Amino acid sequence: MGKIIAIANQKGGVGKTTTAINLAASLAVLEFKTLLVDADPQANSTSGIGFDPKNIKAGLYECIIQDLSAKDLIIKTDIEFLDLLPCNIDLVGAEIEMVDLPNRENMMKRVLSKIKNDYDFILIDCSPSLGLITLNSLTAADTVIIPIQCEYFALDGLGKLLNTIKIVQKTTNYPLQIEGMLLTMYDQRLRLSHQVVDEVKTHFQTLVFDTIIHRNTKLSEAPSFGVPVIYHDMDSKGSINYLNLARELLQKNGMARQEVVKEEIE
Repeated sequence: MGKIIAIANQKGGVGKTTTAINLAASLAVLEFKTLLVDADPQANSTSGIGFDPKNIKAGLYECIIQDLSAKDLIIKTDIEFLDLLPCNIDLVGAEIEMVDLPNRENMMKRVLSKIKNDYDFILIDCSPSLGLITLNSLTAADTVIIPIQCEYFALDGLGKLLNTIKIVQKTTNYPLQIEGMLLTMYDQRLRLSHQVVDEVKTHFQTLVFDTIIHRNTKLSEAPSFGVPVIYHDMDSKGSINYLNLARELLQKNGMARQEVVKEEIE
């Protein structure tokens, strides 16, 4: 049975979509069958993997609201072992339409439970909010990865997310666990980056991934080409970071085929 991982943080610009795309691609490169679910109405995961959201006629919205089968709407990407359940701007309307529906927190869980056995990993790119779609994602997930940028307001609002996770654990998804906190946008030239790393690791200890995602030009460029960074420049720092994250994730789940290459943080 596959593992469903939500990638969530209500703060924007922390690297959620970048992590969703590149972790999914890295797992696929390591030959684990992976599904990327775009649960953000901005549809950046859809475009970042090479598809124009304007050309998506049906996706996650139709699965949730119209009860269409996800199997019929999943798109094969150009990357072997990687599929996409896309979305478009229509997903904005789902929040409103779900409000009066019975069992509204479990609608995405219903969708993904039917395909969970088809994949090793299902990664959900959550929207930068704590609305109904994100609540659905957390209810459907087995674990959650929380990206935290190595900047001044790194921990700002994190308490709200952790509180939401506790509420989900108590009400709709008791087994939900934190897979790990992922430090992103690390710049080893800045004292502030080092301070944030120390602070987060001091507060959360073993919940923090060893792998840290560095600021990297190739990582920033890749979405404009509609490809993950490993297909844009496989030797870049960004590619190495996300491959290491994939290996660390596999190691944590007892699925590793290769040791993580540990990097020194200077």
